[in-house]
Amino acid sequence: MRQELLSLPKTLAEDVARNLVMVARLIDEDPEKAYAYSRIALRLASRVAAVREAAGFAAYATQKYAEALAEFRAARRMTGNVELWPVMADCERGLGRPERALAMAGEPDVQKLDKAGQVEMRLVAAGARRDMDQLDAAIVTLQSPELASHSVQPWTARLRYAYADALLAAGREAEAREWFAKALESDKEGTTDASDRLAELDGVEFVDAFDEDEETEAAIEEADGGRPAGDGAGENGTDEEGDGAGR
Repeated sequence: MRQELLSLPKTLAEDVARNLVMVARLIDEDPEKAYAYSRIALRLASRVAAVREAAGFAAYATQKYAEALAEFRAARRMTGNVELWPVMADCERGLGRPERALAMAGEPDVQKLDKAGQVEMRLVAAGARRDMDQLDAAIVTLQSPELASHSVQPWTARLRYAYADALLAAGREAEAREWFAKALESDKEGTTDASDRLAELDGVEFVDAFDEDEETEAAIEEADGGRPAGDGAGENGTDEEGDGAGR
């Protein structure tokens, strides 16, 4: 990205870089703000591929799929790189066109992707199958050497999780539980909610401690004639057991 920005005048390059940094910092926690920064960068340097790509991811994070797809296509035209192919296919899903995503999964460009990209493409294709209510086909799509491998890669947790989720949707609960457990085992970064899904399958119900405290206090107040819990004041305004000194 730094190399690409060298094609701009220095001051302009610095302004664009600052906006791109903010996109990267905010895209997970505040995608709308990240999107706003990406639009500034795009206005300043629309002919820089890295800017078009960043704008695409910011639009994707805010579910502006048509806009994201247009930016990804522009970046791909500029660079000839195929690494954006899976996310472009996922944009087609977001636009309600799962059949196009499946068509992209069968294109020769997929073979040019690295292993991570091919796994991502498999996840998108399985998602497209589910969009079309083809659950069995989604399950088969996810069955792969990467899924069966015992080595843990950056994509392992998400692949196992997607497989477990598809199995559960198909009513294969015992198998789903097994794969949610495998997903949790490989999810060192906490990228999935596999632990919560396992708990649901095991019938574990989580209770918010603050809500529980509020309910208990309300019950005590009701039993005590509406006085706030812990008031301890008698009808004459003094402590029922003491001399009102608050001991």
